[in-house]
Amino acid sequence: MATERATYSHGHHESVVKTHARRTAQDSAGFLLPHIKSTDRILDLGCGPGSITIDLAILVPEGEVIGGDQVAAVVQQAQGLAKERQVHNVSFRQMDGNQLPFDDGTFDIVYCHQTLQHVGNPSHLLKEMRRVTKPGGLVAARDADYKAFAWFPEHPGLDRWLSLYQKIAKANGAEPNAGRYLSAWARDAGFAVEDVQFSWSVWNYQDEAGKAFGASWVDRAIHSSYATSAKQHGLASDDDIQEISRAWDEWSKTDNRFIVIPSGEILCRVR
Repeated sequence: MATERATYSHGHHESVVKTHARRTAQDSAGFLLPHIKSTDRILDLGCGPGSITIDLAILVPEGEVIGGDQVAAVVQQAQGLAKERQVHNVSFRQMDGNQLPFDDGTFDIVYCHQTLQHVGNPSHLLKEMRRVTKPGGLVAARDADYKAFAWFPEHPGLDRWLSLYQKIAKANGAEPNAGRYLSAWARDAGFAVEDVQFSWSVWNYQDEAGKAFGASWVDRAIHSSYATSAKQHGLASDDDIQEISRAWDEWSKTDNRFIVIPSGEILCRVR
């Protein structure tokens, strides 16, 4: 049986957190937004630097949003962003998603974004999310599916990057292709089939956005936990990592570049 915890394969290097801080509720929780009411109390689990969490808080002016993350430094960064954006109905706490510090039925919505792919037992986490959600409320999740990534132009270095990431995630006890498993994990967590809505959406980074995404991986390949995990598990050498970084640099400078990142999405009704 998989353990409930796994190693976070991306880590929290500045190059990683900076990329995550660009995410918005619109591009990362669009499937959830039509279901949000102005009075809702929402938990955003695995909130990272808090950009999505704060967007959600703006949508519930009569409600409250709590962002939770395991890493104290990231929680502090999220608190600073909330202060900078002057959003006052949001707070951030360090917490363990496997043992949430809330009573049963506390929230109207519990959301996690790109989180289930990094835990050892996603169904257990979904059960815990369900526990703290009110009857009639929603448990929602969105996770990428790395095997479904597509990009242009093709580059053998990016093929090696993706293959290595898959191996790193598996070695860390995680599931890099989580998007396709979300509905099954929800069923394992006790949700009835009629209470689970499954959908897909994509991030499409093209032209300048593609250049920025590629440039971010020039640094991430070398400085983030991608590199340290690869070497710790004996999956890549320093030369391999440098080659992958150079590949991203080359790709980001090509014409007509794009990369498409599909994510599975679930909305689960709590009974």
